[in-house]
Amino acid sequence: MRLNATLGVEASALTQAQEAAKAAESLGFAGLWTSETKHDSFLPLALAAASTQRVDLGTSVAIAFSRSPMVVAQLAWDLQALSNGRFILGLGTQVKAHIERRFGMPWGRPAARLREYILALREIWHTFQTGERLNFRGEFYRHTLMTPFFNPGPIENPEIPIYIAGVNTRLAQLAGECCDGFHVHPFHTPEYVRQVVKPAIAEGAQGEGRDPEDVKLATSVFAITGESREEIEARREELRSQVAFYASTPTYRTVLEVHDWGEVGEGLSRLARKGKWEEMPELITDEMLSTFAVEGDASDIGAALRERYEGIMDRIALYMPFVPGERDGFWRKVIGSAGKI
Repeated sequence: MRLNATLGVEASALTQAQEAAKAAESLGFAGLWTSETKHDSFLPLALAAASTQRVDLGTSVAIAFSRSPMVVAQLAWDLQALSNGRFILGLGTQVKAHIERRFGMPWGRPAARLREYILALREIWHTFQTGERLNFRGEFYRHTLMTPFFNPGPIENPEIPIYIAGVNTRLAQLAGECCDGFHVHPFHTPEYVRQVVKPAIAEGAQGEGRDPEDVKLATSVFAITGESREEIEARREELRSQVAFYASTPTYRTVLEVHDWGEVGEGLSRLARKGKWEEMPELITDEMLSTFAVEGDASDIGAALRERYEGIMDRIALYMPFVPGERDGFWRKVIGSAGKI
């Protein structure tokens, strides 16, 4: 396993991206992920790539359907060249309301659309690298024009890994069919990964004659941790509320059902519909919380991560933002305790 950092939402601003990347590499993280909420996920990585030499850099995730495959192909190509082959393209579908109402883009059959999107990216990259004619014709996307004036040309590391994010089985199958990795949602348990995610990836891979082990798994982990007992207890209650929020969403019911907690999810959904947010955490028992979150202080959280995820995850990050210059002592302890992760 490789321990990664996640750039904080506020720290995704370009003014802090370079400092954050340098700090993450200096502290010993193996990778740095950016997300896409308040800020663009690609722009911080341009600064990060130019100011680091070792750390992997990836989007976790960039929203695919808000952009043309050609736009993403160009962004990824430039970041791969700038980072000397350290870029990982992580893509997500988002949901219908955001794609149609926030981005003003079309929605429909997201798994099929994303599959075609990935195939289009690889065809475009092939044209960039070889200069061969671009002739991608799909149901959702068509790319048939690439003149030398617009072709950025070949790069040293043209094989760009593509990870996709998802919760339920169809996108996990898609990862098995044609992706290099799969981002497991933070709202997960190891048993859910074993029983649902990995078999779905294997099914997709076998259908295409691929080895399921070639699909790397990455996730952010809910962690009850800190540098003092008070901080740890505060984190426990914060995550209890976070778990309650995710568990109230019907889309994530599959995770609960693995542990026979489907009725809890239904109860949380009822409370959410009534706006009774303060009551929701009361339904998350200590047993449930310990199933969804790993616990330990900064000096031994790495051992707890190894015990829980060895053999099922390839890349892990704590579900906590990494902000340069904040809590460096805490992060040093976490990385030190992680050992060989």
